[in-house]
Formats: sequence, structure tokens, C-alpha cells
Amino acid sequence: MTLPWFQNLFPLFLAPMAGVSDKIFRQLCKEYGADVLTTEFVSAEGIFRRNERTREYLDFDEIERPIGVQLFGADAAHMAEAAKQVVEWVHPDFVDLNFGCPVNKVVCRNGGSALLKDCPTLVNVAESVVRAIAPLPATAKIRIGWDADSVNAVRVAKILADAGISALTVHGRTRAQGYSGTADWNVIGEVAAAVPIPVIGNGDLATPSDVAKRRRETGISGAMIGRAAMSAPWIFRETKAFLTNGAIVDPPKLDERWKLILRHCELIVDEWGAEESAIRSMRARLMAYSKSMPEAKRLREKFSQVSMLADVETIAEENISQETRNEGRVEGEIPVTA
Repeated sequence: MTLPWFQNLFPLFLAPMAGVSDKIFRQLCKEYGADVLTTEFVSAEGIFRRNERTREYLDFDEIERPIGVQLFGADAAHMAEAAKQVVEWVHPDFVDLNFGCPVNKVVCRNGGSALLKDCPTLVNVAESVVRAIAPLPATAKIRIGWDADSVNAVRVAKILADAGISALTVHGRTRAQGYSGTADWNVIGEVAAAVPIPVIGNGDLATPSDVAKRRRETGISGAMIGRAAMSAPWIFRETKAFLTNGAIVDPPKLDERWKLILRHCELIVDEWGAEESAIRSMRARLMAYSKSMPEAKRLREKFSQVSMLADVETIAEENISQETRNEGRVEGEIPVTA
């Protein structure tokens, strides 16, 4: 099945990230130019057993389309039934199968990247889901292998393409690497050359030039951005401009970044309906935002202690005022300190 977001386009995907790519963050990234979104990964067993908390992870708004729901699990029958339920409940544009997650609690249940070591089960899961949700497309995400001695991404990609998977995302690390070391884009390029379906590259895409370089060198059909978007969701806007005509778009000014941060906090408070727990849940997200800001270390310390929206507003006011004073200094002037 030809997916419309690949037709004469090079789509930019926001990576599904547990605890990060919730509905609010997805929509912010969409505003900054992300083309295709995917939910945080969802347990097929939880859906199969109709667990209400699991179902909450499926929530999305129409403005997020095209959007897929990512499932993980290893029981083919349960995965197929869960996928059918997802389609009936929320009508996503595709269902994505997680064959790449390296986290122990997923792998120990033979899910995620564990299936890279068990190709018969992997193909059984893929074929079952493809049949269950047809004609809705099923996609998949993999890593390049379990470890350095078992890099099998090309073989797995061919198996998945033959099973009816419509597009494949390849993260250029092994399961053993976790998120350390560097992504192997040579293997991603080999996968792109080996299968007739679109291949989306993922791993170490921190700048627009990174995306352009990997597109040029590997022949990928799209790019998936994860950790870079956590600190700079505007990377999608910058990357689109760079890919279109080589234009370098300046990152947002400090006041725009603070407006984004405050808006993110306000939206999460509205969504949760409980200010203190919502803001506490934002601490790690705020620390990620600080990476692209002046005096990041000091900001991280402050963000680690916020409990109310007013705390974040105070930090924003202090930093905007400080930046304004810095900009107003005469070049070469030495600031006076107490």
C-alpha cells in the first residue's frame, strides 16, 4: 500500500517516546512542521484485556493526522485483536509495530527488540496484524540488530516487507547499545536499498544538515527525529526549510522559547486538571527545553524543583529580564556584580 505522506514528499516523523510524545507535545511539534506523528508505545496486552488506563494512551485529536498508534507485544493473536480494537476505537491512519524498544520491561516479555532474535515470531506478529487491520496500513520500527554480533536489519526488513508491512523505520543502533554510542547509518542505507517499501531513518539526527546528509547518502524516504525534538521542537521547521532550498532558519528567540514552555505547561495543567502533579510531571521536559537556552545548568536546577505554574512563570520572567539586560549592555562592558 502506498502511503500518501510519501508521495513526492520526504516526511519528517516525530519519534514515539514513552513519557514524552503525548498528545500535547505531538501537537506542538505538528505546529512546528512535523508531518507524521505516532503515539507513545502501547501494550497490546493492555488493549486486549481492555485496560482503561492503557486506552488513555490512544487519545489524539483530528489535527494530529496523519497519526499512527504504536503497539508492542509478542503474542500474534493478541496483537492482531488489539490492533483491530485500536482501529475500531480511534481510527488511526496506521498501526505501527514496535520491534525496536530496548527497555528491559518490554524485552523480558519477548517484546520490542527481543523479536529481532526470534524472526518466526516476528513475522507471525506482522502477518497477523496486517491481515487483521487491512486495508489500513501497518508499519514497523526496528533496530539494526540485537548486538554487534547479530546485526540483521536487512534480513528483518525483507521479512517484514514480504509480510505486508507498508513502511519501516530503522533506528541505527543495536539493542545492546541502548541510546549510547553512535547510530550506524551504513546499515540503514543497506536496508533502504534492499526493500521496495519506504524506509525512515532514525538516530543521531540533531540538526537539519544531519537529515540532509543522511537523506543524500542513504536514499531513505523519510526521517524520524526523537531526542533533538525534546529540546528544540522547531527542528522540524528548520529542517523543512533546509531540505527545500538550503535555507538556514534562525532558531526562535528566547522570548518565543519561553512562550512555548509556558504554553506547554498551561496545556498540561488543563489536560490533567491537577496543577501540582501536572507541573511535577513536566520537570524532565522542562530540563530538556533548557538544553537550548543560556545558563542551562542553572535552569535545570531550578526546573527540578518546580511544583506550580507560577514557579515556571517566575523563572521565565527572571531569565527574560536577564537576557534583556545582557542585550542592552555596551559591547565590551563588564557587568557589575555585588
